[in-house]
Amino acid sequence: MNAAPAGSRRISFRDPDGFVCQHRDRVLRCVYPHAAENVRSFLSSSVATAAMSRGALSRTTILDDSSFEPLPRELLPDMPVGSVVLEHERIPFENYPYEWAPEMLYSAAALTLELECAAEAQGFRLKDANPFNVMFNGPRPVFLDVLSFEHGDLLDPLWRPYAQFVRTFVYPLLANRYFGLRLDEVLLANRDGLEPDRIARLSPAWRLLLPPFLGAVTLPLVLSRLNERGERGQYRPCRARDAGEARYLLKAVLGRASRLLQNFIPQADRSEASRYMESGHTYTKGELAEKEKVVREILERCQPCEVLDIGCNTGHFSMIAAARHETRVIAIDRDPAAVGALWRATHAGGMNILPLVVDFARPPGACGWANSECPSFLDRARGKFDCVLMLALVHHLLVSERVPLDRIFDLAAELTRGDVIVEYVDPEDGQFRSIARGRDALHRGLNRRSFEHAARGRFAIAESWKLTPTRWIYWLRKEA
Repeated sequence: MNAAPAGSRRISFRDPDGFVCQHRDRVLRCVYPHAAENVRSFLSSSVATAAMSRGALSRTTILDDSSFEPLPRELLPDMPVGSVVLEHERIPFENYPYEWAPEMLYSAAALTLELECAAEAQGFRLKDANPFNVMFNGPRPVFLDVLSFEHGDLLDPLWRPYAQFVRTFVYPLLANRYFGLRLDEVLLANRDGLEPDRIARLSPAWRLLLPPFLGAVTLPLVLSRLNERGERGQYRPCRARDAGEARYLLKAVLGRASRLLQNFIPQADRSEASRYMESGHTYTKGELAEKEKVVREILERCQPCEVLDIGCNTGHFSMIAAARHETRVIAIDRDPAAVGALWRATHAGGMNILPLVVDFARPPGACGWANSECPSFLDRARGKFDCVLMLALVHHLLVSERVPLDRIFDLAAELTRGDVIVEYVDPEDGQFRSIARGRDALHRGLNRRSFEHAARGRFAIAESWKLTPTRWIYWLRKEA
């Protein structure tokens, strides 16, 4: 494959029917000639147009196939004569399953089943079913891969991606709910999901004999081992007697997948972070109201369109930022329960907030083949935001992560195009002393003067507000 020019990136290469290229601000897909008729047929179907109109499927346009001008010249040799070029509506901030809360993975799984059922009714089927086909636009899941839909065999009674659906959606949800495994622990190291024998090794023997493990894990494991002892490696296609029988059996398979998924609906956890706004902060009611007022005032004055809220907890200030007209918020926190609570609130309320499970001190790096399929979080975030919120965060980075102040402000300057709203918490503050646990000597030099000096290394201090004797809000503006 030829190298793409600056500003271009070939995103995919695994699909035998085509590839995706990100060229500047556009997402383009080359569809090879043998798949061109199928994709045209699907995109003109009512299932595709209905799904695109409600935002469930990536809005896609077929470009004039007599001209490949939108594509970088270096990619033209990879496109056989007769290829079709599609343009997809770009997801504002790329996100991946290992950055989702369990509620989001469940929502993506439900969307996948919904689209398969709708497509099957019109003669199409999904040829694969994994969470990497989905991204979130705000709180809404969007299915991206239009090449996953193909004309179905009317006599085929199987949903071929069923096992993949279970491995990549159901088992990670099961492992999270019953064994406390985070989605990043599962899906970063296991892009293709978990096998039933891995779940069986994690589970006590008695649980494997009871629902839902009996049907979800034990029986598939037994059947796979029987198959291994039999005709290993041989595949025999299954054919129904007629189209009616095939459709009946296919609906049964899809119904089984739906029931299996419903066994592992994520439960609302009550972690310490998810209770922060109820009992975790040290503000009085009046002090919290003053903090809200200050943040609103700064947002009104700097008028950001894109906001990053770092350490968002359950998104109290994310929601304040998103309440402004046409403001898009990316809200990150390392606690999945807090992010899950925020996603439920934003999904129900329709706010333009994308909550992600990201530890800012250890954000996910680039991964996939040659580290090129999924860019790192920081590569996706640098220079993408008009304003960055860092409320009740810096003292955690200083104490728990031992990150120097100047390094914190350096990274904040890389993320924002303009403004930062940051909270200073003094070492004499009760919460600071609680997390320092007697290590006060490590932060003896920290005070407002040293904090402001470090901030001025990359920003101008536009204004500051005193909230309590030990807490201040600073509005920083990026200098040219």
